[in-house]
Amino acid sequence: MATTDRFDGFTVNVYQDDEGDYLAHFVELPSVSAFAATPEEALNELAEAWAGVRESYEKRGESVPVAPARREYSGSFNVRIDRRVHRALAIEAAQAGVSLNALVAQRLAKQA
Repeated sequence: MATTDRFDGFTVNVYQDDEGDYLAHFVELPSVSAFAATPEEALNELAEAWAGVRESYEKRGESVPVAPARREYSGSFNVRIDRRVHRALAIEAAQAGVSLNALVAQRLAKQA
């Protein structure tokens, strides 16, 4: 897998199918893909397909998809959890002398 500027930061996967052809597609947008006889040709075809997809979005006045790696993140999101888990985490945070937000952020950071 590779990420290149010509693909606007999207991750590209290239693999050989059962017939020996190569498929190149965006991991984040699997519907954008191209087939060819060689990996290089598949990547070139994918670049053309991506240009067409971008043009189509723009003609319709829609936002062109942005690769996750190029998006700006606020560091804030909401998540719903079971109320029993919420209670247990709140108790643990209070016992540790930290906020619930800080406790959950620490836990998530360990998993990332």
